[in-house]
Amino acid sequence: MDYGRPIKFGCFLIPDATNPQRALELATLADDLGFDLIGVQDHPYQRRFYDTWTLLTAIAMRTKRIGVFPDVANLPLRPPAVLAKAAASLDLLSGGRVELGLGAGGFWDAIKAMGGPVRTPGESVKALEEAIQVIRLIWSGERGLRFDGEFYQLAGAHSGPVPAHPIGIWVGAYKPRMLALIGRLADGWVPSLGYLKVQDLADAAARIDEAAVAAGRAPSAIRRIVNVGDVSAEELAALALEQGFDSFMIGEDQMSRFASEVAPAVRELVTAGRGSR
Repeated sequence: MDYGRPIKFGCFLIPDATNPQRALELATLADDLGFDLIGVQDHPYQRRFYDTWTLLTAIAMRTKRIGVFPDVANLPLRPPAVLAKAAASLDLLSGGRVELGLGAGGFWDAIKAMGGPVRTPGESVKALEEAIQVIRLIWSGERGLRFDGEFYQLAGAHSGPVPAHPIGIWVGAYKPRMLALIGRLADGWVPSLGYLKVQDLADAAARIDEAAVAAGRAPSAIRRIVNVGDVSAEELAALALEQGFDSFMIGEDQMSRFASEVAPAVRELVTAGRGSR
């Protein structure tokens, strides 16, 4: 299923603190090369990694036009009300260039070691659903917000600042209940090839679309952003034309060749494929 969205390309940067300037230099290069997005993984328990939000802020201030997002934010270690305020603040500072990738968590022993909660799969789904609601309330600009969830609460909180643009909430998920949650509530899906094989993506996307329709939403309203490895232009075009993916995140070591050779070829193939229908 092709939803006809414009094709975009991004870079997945490693938040390596052992080489202090490398991520910023690569981000500037990605901006200059014309990439649309920069994604940064969020594993606060990795001692050699920067804090993701601090790095994203530095990247946004160093670049001019490229969008930034956590790919994906570690919800158990980032309270959603504060996470929402951080995202809105950076969106304003960057002129509307922030999206919010969100994950339910993993590596539970490491999360526990940093003082975070350990959740069962069922608890993770419920906590993520509550977090999405809390985040959107904090972006509303309203006062006296109240939310009484099992995992998160608001007790008369005043929201703000309001983001510069409607920030998308993109969820990284693979299991059936999480995919259904994306269909009901999220603005985008961010899987990674490797966790799901290409042949499994269609089944996962179908679960998202079924849940969206059941909730009265159009499946085309949900963006599909995929972290890919070293794949060909033909493979990426097939993901767009056959499975509805609109954005492709590549590794930092592929940027120059990808921008000059692969990305133009993908756009040509997708344009030709859409024109023939």
